Amino acid sequence: MQAVILAGGQGTRLRPLTLSRAKSVVPLLNRPFLAYQLALLREHGVGDVILSCSYRVDDVRRTLGDGTSAGVRLRYVVEAEPLGTGGGVRNAADLAAGPVFVLNGDVLTDVDLAAMRRFHEKHGSRTTIFLMRVDDPRPYGLVEMDDEGRLRGFREKPTTAEEITTDTVNAGVYLIDGELLRRIPSDRAVSIEREFFPALIADGIPCFGWCVPAYWRDIGSPGAYRAAQIDLLEGRVRTGLHPPGDRRGESWIEAGGSAATDARVEAPSVVGPGVELHAGCHVGPLSVIGEHSRIGARARVERAVLWERVDVGEGAMLRDCVVGADVRIGAHAEIGANVVLESGAVIPERTRLRS
Repeated sequence: MQAVILAGGQGTRLRPLTLSRAKSVVPLLNRPFLAYQLALLREHGVGDVILSCSYRVDDVRRTLGDGTSAGVRLRYVVEAEPLGTGGGVRNAADLAAGPVFVLNGDVLTDVDLAAMRRFHEKHGSRTTIFLMRVDDPRPYGLVEMDDEGRLRGFREKPTTAEEITTDTVNAGVYLIDGELLRRIPSDRAVSIEREFFPALIADGIPCFGWCVPAYWRDIGSPGAYRAAQIDLLEGRVRTGLHPPGDRRGESWIEAGGSAATDARVEAPSVVGPGVELHAGCHVGPLSVIGEHSRIGARARVERAVLWERVDVGEGAMLRDCVVGADVRIGAHAEIGANVVLESGAVIPERTRLRS
């Protein structure tokens, strides 16, 4: 089995974090995001993965290489200019054969892909879309289907209650017969949701929705990105990966760092390699500390995600925030809920930041 991952977007909703790193390799529990998608594919017998990308491609190649470390064969198709979700799939069509899983490159999920394939084959489907039921469908495009699961149509994000015709939304995981991909124009931007799928339905090609309970989250905004890490720490999503390092109770600690005798790591948390924990500091719960970061004396980091080489000054307080790489936070500064600091930021001592 093969898969295509659509990772061509610039991650504009996740800015400022994606100004310095491709969205597909932003860290989750100190592993690149795509490592979780590759682990899901490998778990379900998909070992040949085509990555369709266009933005900061060197970031991705440097981080994931040829996929060997993830146990898959990873090949790259690079768009000279963005071609939309459909164009990204079409670019990979020449490398694909037979049924192909297609994943949006910003979805964290533990959906059972093997069960999805069984459904696809049983129903004689040629395109199957993983759907989720949501309490509030207004932020999403709606997908309508009949009582047998056959797709009937797609609707744009509803703006009024009258426009909400269903609670099923596109979850960004598809199983498509490879030969259908060649229907997608190769010379222009194409939306797989607005053009490709509706055209298949109009032409009477068997297309089905597959709606099952599973964990699913789009990590495309800073709030969702941090929430995904909390979900991973609390065990809400089943993955084939654990955080790097040694497990100590409900936390994971990598080697090479140092900790004062009265420094405290409150579970569940993840602490990367080479991290310095100074006297009286407190990390956690629900915090992630990137490699070679420094947490100063009596500083506190709670429900926060810190990337690599962050320097937190003495007595500083960080809570419910995301901090990019190489940030310097002055002594006794306070970084509050929903604040996102871009990589390289310098925060003077005693500064107070709240969103």
